[in-house]
Amino acid sequence: MFTGLIREFATVVSYQNSILILRAKYKPNIGDSIAVNGVCLTVISLGEGSFGVELSQETRSIMAVQNLKGRVHIEPAMKLSDRLEGHIVQGHVDCVGVIKSIKKNQNATDFYISYPQEFSKYIVPKGSIAIDGVSLTLNEVLDKEFRLTIISHTFKQTLFGDYGVGVQVNIETDMFARYIYNMINKEKSLNWDDVDNIMARF
Repeated sequence: MFTGLIREFATVVSYQNSILILRAKYKPNIGDSIAVNGVCLTVISLGEGSFGVELSQETRSIMAVQNLKGRVHIEPAMKLSDRLEGHIVQGHVDCVGVIKSIKKNQNATDFYISYPQEFSKYIVPKGSIAIDGVSLTLNEVLDKEFRLTIISHTFKQTLFGDYGVGVQVNIETDMFARYIYNMINKEKSLNWDDVDNIMARF
């Protein structure tokens, strides 16, 4: 599990034969889970100031592989003793979105991102979403895209400051939205009181 708060930028040293080598200040151990641009991966090798992770074919098929160059977001898996300041992120990317437009306002920047429509059932206004591993709030859900408002701090401390129109990003929808949708569809007798009771357990 992750929080969606980026630990630091790592630099891609190489990516070939499904093995990604990253250089970072963070020093993991073999077998550790770490999110790279929001994708949960396992550390398989260690080097001098670097570490390697392996991407399965399934993982490569649902993420923006072309972004595995230059700088990437990394976040180590959270400990049970950690504060949860973002939202619960699994590192299980659902799909790839595309930045359609960027609009600056007074003290923040709005990003409009399109996404595959089959995932619209999990995308809820004012709900949570992770974009390249960054925990964010869905400010507005439109017909074929959603709007995120990125404050100045997040803009500077993440890759959002580098993104432009046409850039592809990894999307992980809210875990609770996915679970509730599937429970409602499997249990046709489930009503909103039942849903409230389920949510109260978390």
